[in-house]
Amino acid sequence: MKAYKVGAALLLSAALIPTASYGADLGGDCCADLEERVAELEATTARKGNRKVSLTIYGQVNEAIGVWDDGFETNTYQFTNDTSRTRFGFKGKAKINSDWYAKFKIEIGLRSADQGDLTADNDDGSGGEFDLRKAEWTIGSKTYGSLTVGEASFATDGVTQTQIANIKHFANPDIFDANDEFDIRQSGTGANVIEWGDAVTVLEPGEGSRGNLVRYNSPTFAGFALSAHWGEDDIWGVALRYATEFQGFKLAAAVGYGEATERDEECIDDGNVGGVDAHCREIGLSASIKHTPSGLFATGAYGFREDDGKEAALRAQNVANFDSDNEFYHFQVGIEQKWSSLGKTTVFGGYAERFAGTPAGSTGGTFEFDGSTITNVDVEYFEIGANQQISAAAMDIYIHYKYYDADITTTAGAVSTEEWQTVIGGARIKF
Repeated sequence: MKAYKVGAALLLSAALIPTASYGADLGGDCCADLEERVAELEATTARKGNRKVSLTIYGQVNEAIGVWDDGFETNTYQFTNDTSRTRFGFKGKAKINSDWYAKFKIEIGLRSADQGDLTADNDDGSGGEFDLRKAEWTIGSKTYGSLTVGEASFATDGVTQTQIANIKHFANPDIFDANDEFDIRQSGTGANVIEWGDAVTVLEPGEGSRGNLVRYNSPTFAGFALSAHWGEDDIWGVALRYATEFQGFKLAAAVGYGEATERDEECIDDGNVGGVDAHCREIGLSASIKHTPSGLFATGAYGFREDDGKEAALRAQNVANFDSDNEFYHFQVGIEQKWSSLGKTTVFGGYAERFAGTPAGSTGGTFEFDGSTITNVDVEYFEIGANQQISAAAMDIYIHYKYYDADITTTAGAVSTEEWQTVIGGARIKF
C-alpha cells in the first residue's frame, strides 16, 4: 500500500511540473545555448582575473590635517600624507608549475592636496594629480629567485626605512615631506632665506626610488635576501636585507649601495659641468629591533651621498669652503602594545640630523641670501607621535609632532633662522 502511494505521488508530480523534466534534459542545443550565455556574461562582467591569472585590487587612503608654524605665520591645512600617500593598484599571479610563477603589478598614486608642494601661500599644492608608481611584470622561481621588468622599485628602495613598529605610514626617515616647499625664515625680519627642500638638496641620501629598470630578487636564505637593479641611463644598485626572530626579539635590517649617471634620477647635475659628467654614488642602511613581550623597540637609519657633478659645479662657480656631500642619521625609540581590544597602540619619539653641505639646484646652481652664497646647511629634527590600530577596519589613526631647526652659513657668516613646527593628525585605511 505504501509503495502504491509513493508511485502515485511521483506520477502526479511529473504531470504537474513538466518543465522540471525538460530542465533536466541535457541533450539537444541547451548546452550550446548555456555556453553562449556564459561567454556573454564573461565579456560584459568585471571579474576576479581569468581562469589562469588572478586579479587583486588593493590600496590605501591616507589623509591628514596639519597645523604648522614657521615662526611668523600659523595655519591649518588638509592634505594627503606624503610619507605614504593615497594609492590603488592591481596585481595578479599565475602558477606555471610547482616551482615557477608569473605575476604583474600596476600601481597608481593620488594626492588630494600634495603635502610636498604646500607653502605658506598655497594650501592645495598640485592636488588632484595621479601618478604612475609601478607597472611591472615578474617571472620567478622559488628556487632561483625572480626577475622584474618595468616601472619598478630600485633594489635599494626602502633600505633606510626598515621598521618593525607600525608607524611607517606617517613617520619614516623622509623627514622633510611636511615642509619641502616651505621657506626657512630669518629671525627678527621674517625674510625668506631658502626653501627647506632646497636647503637639504636631497630628501633621503642613500634611499632608493623607482624607475624604468630590470631588477633581480634572490630567494631568502637563512633570513638573508639579495637584490640588484639596473636601468634608465644609467642607474644601478645592490641591496641586502635580513630578518629574524630570536629569544623574544624581532630584528630586521637592510643595507644598499647605488650609483647613477643620470640627472633627476639620482644625481644633482648632468653633462660636463667643470669637465665632469653626472656621476653620484650613495649608501644607505637601517635596522629595527623589537622586544616582543614588552613591545619596546628601537630603529636607526643612516644615508650618505657624494655627487661628482655637484662638486664640479660648485668648484666651477668658485664657491669658497663648499661641501658637496650629503648625509643624515635618524633614531626612533618607542613601545607598541595591545592595550585596547581595537588593536595595537604605538607611542614613540625620534631625533635626526642632516648634514646637507652646500645646497645646489637641479643644474648645480648655488643659492644666495642677502647677496651672499649659502655654503652650509645643518638641520636638527625632533619628533613624537602615536598610532592606534583599529584591526577590524584595517585602519590606523595617528598624531605626529615635528620640529625642525636649521643652522645656515653663508660667505658673509651665520644666519639666524626660525624653527618650523607642525602637528599632523590623520588616518590610513587599507583595502
